[in-house]
Amino acid sequence: MSTLIGQIAPEITLPASNGENVKLSDFQGKNVVLYFYPKDMTPGCTTEACDFRDRHHDFSDLNTVIIGVSPDPISRHEKFIEKHQLPFLLLADEENELAKAFDVWKLKKNFGKEYMGIERSTFILDPEGKVVKEWRKVKVKDHTNEVYQYIKENLA
Repeated sequence: MSTLIGQIAPEITLPASNGENVKLSDFQGKNVVLYFYPKDMTPGCTTEACDFRDRHHDFSDLNTVIIGVSPDPISRHEKFIEKHQLPFLLLADEENELAKAFDVWKLKKNFGKEYMGIERSTFILDPEGKVVKEWRKVKVKDHTNEVYQYIKENLA
């Protein structure tokens, strides 16, 4: 497992749920919570997205944007956003380019089957686009609060 702490985030352009193509450097000047999740509309991913949704204003008050990334296509992201009123961007990483760059595209095992998928992970980028914190193999419960506290104590 490699760490990206101290490095500038990779420059990979992906389609976003706002209809634009974006790259992480587009958000320079702000802190970025970049969270990778396996799949829209699944229980853990829905809980995580709604937790970030519910704290969205708190993060905004700390000059922080939230960006979710999964391999789902934009059409599925749009349904996920509409169903749960998500106020932040979701990026469609269908070729897993960003996931591989952040080393979160991993071999997973479930019910005896092996497959490649997203390892739930969160990264904090500072206003210069540098990775300053990472959480890998995230457990959803209380994760949003932990991310908020880190930004409040270190980047506010």
